[in-house]
Amino acid sequence: MKREHFTLSASNVDWIETDSDPKKPAVTIDCTGPATLLRDRLTDPDGEPLEAGQTDAALRLQGPVDAEDTDGVVSVTNRVTGEFVLELNVPAQDVLQFIRAARGYGEGTTDDGGRYHVTITLDGEPFVEYDKRTFLVYDDDGDLLRHRSLIPSGVEL
Repeated sequence: MKREHFTLSASNVDWIETDSDPKKPAVTIDCTGPATLLRDRLTDPDGEPLEAGQTDAALRLQGPVDAEDTDGVVSVTNRVTGEFVLELNVPAQDVLQFIRAARGYGEGTTDDGGRYHVTITLDGEPFVEYDKRTFLVYDDDGDLLRHRSLIPSGVEL
């Protein structure tokens, strides 16, 4: 699968810039290419969809973190096997704003279900939906940027 086969859209993130009431950020990743391979990557050996705890989300920057025009690669990986489920190119500042909104939502709520919601669609229909608490950010050298990442308290990496 190619990165061009995916689109990402985020919602409930603008409140972080306007100091409005917090809303749980949500992201939808839509597969616009062949869905068979992605369906296989999103299921376990028994054919069941992977659960939230079996996946990890990350942003790998392709330039300086503070540059407005820096792009990045969002990836979802299978935590059990370490294999990539999907990757797509995105403007890095959009994802960093999403992470700030998720952090702000987590600080302002007692919701233990997650700091953000993810939906991955196949053929225009939701295939998996997760409430997640972690989103890792790596610089262009591959080093973890802890202060930019969304890491719940008490989690050691």
